Amino acid sequence: MNRYLPVAQQHFLSALASTSVVVKSICATVLLLYLISWLVDTHVALGVTPGYLFPPNFWIWTLVTHPVVEQHILGVAVNVATVIVAGRLLEPLWGALELLIFFAVVNVSAGLLSGLSYVLTYAATFDLRYLFAVHVFGAPAFLGGVLVALKQTSGDTTVLRVPQIRLKAAPALALLALSILRLAGLLDSSAPLAGCGYGALAGWVYLRFYQRHSRGRGDMSDHFAFASFFPEALQPAVGFVAGLVHAALVKIKVCRKMVKRYDVGAPSSITISLPGTDPQDAERRRQLALKALNERLKRVEDQSAWPSMEDEEDDDDDEVRTDAPLLPTRDPSLPAPSSTQNPTGQESSIISFEDAPAHS
Repeated sequence: MNRYLPVAQQHFLSALASTSVVVKSICATVLLLYLISWLVDTHVALGVTPGYLFPPNFWIWTLVTHPVVEQHILGVAVNVATVIVAGRLLEPLWGALELLIFFAVVNVSAGLLSGLSYVLTYAATFDLRYLFAVHVFGAPAFLGGVLVALKQTSGDTTVLRVPQIRLKAAPALALLALSILRLAGLLDSSAPLAGCGYGALAGWVYLRFYQRHSRGRGDMSDHFAFASFFPEALQPAVGFVAGLVHAALVKIKVCRKMVKRYDVGAPSSITISLPGTDPQDAERRRQLALKALNERLKRVEDQSAWPSMEDEEDDDDDEVRTDAPLLPTRDPSLPAPSSTQNPTGQESSIISFEDAPAHS
């Protein structure tokens, strides 16, 4: 085990060195606050406590500080790994500034929604533990958002082959794992589950409707719909309910109706606006179709034995030899025709005739 630690440390340092200053700053802050937590309860002062978040206390700064607070070394490892993965896989596509905006949107939204949920739970149960004994902090919120972003960018990537698990199932599997850990009593509270769930929801809403890019705003492709996060048996029902909620939000102008633009790809600047189509989805489907076509052609080529051109030419020569002689045989006693004579005056002397060998 000890011999693998230097290798793991080398890979970690190389991965961290290739990231931007945004990723390095977040990781350094997580490590620094973890060291401070040995002296001070940072999860109380910097984590989201529902009873302190809203008036009269109004600890609003905890919405910004809670994602970089950790109490255990395992939480530090998960937090730093999540940030580095985001820096390696998402930052090259978005840029450092967009990654920082995504980090802020996901964590602030998850902290606010988690605190509001516990306040509503207190209003229903009158249990003060939901106000002051629950602390939302750490990596779960940003982990949920990163998994949703990876589902959008590379959802068809296979994570495990046996059993076959693709990256698009990672958000649901993360929530399932946290639920099992909570039911088994391995988690002190349901705060990590709430943070991960609200982080995934906030990340999906931002990427679906509000993220700015070269093609406009959001990603309205079918493979990134809200129903795609659920099992196939539940997708029709979830899609119907999600459509009703989206229509209601459009009417009250919380969300705006998106018009998808599909670029034909022709030399002319022709763009067709169609509902339910998106350039990202079309490009993804095109790549899958090309991959399937190449695999099918490769199998056909392996099964078929194509004859070479040299073999065909040899066969033609053999046929010509077997058909000879094409000219009638001439009696050897007759004089050979002179190549200088041209009785008609029209034939060329380029073609010469030789005596065919006599057959016995």
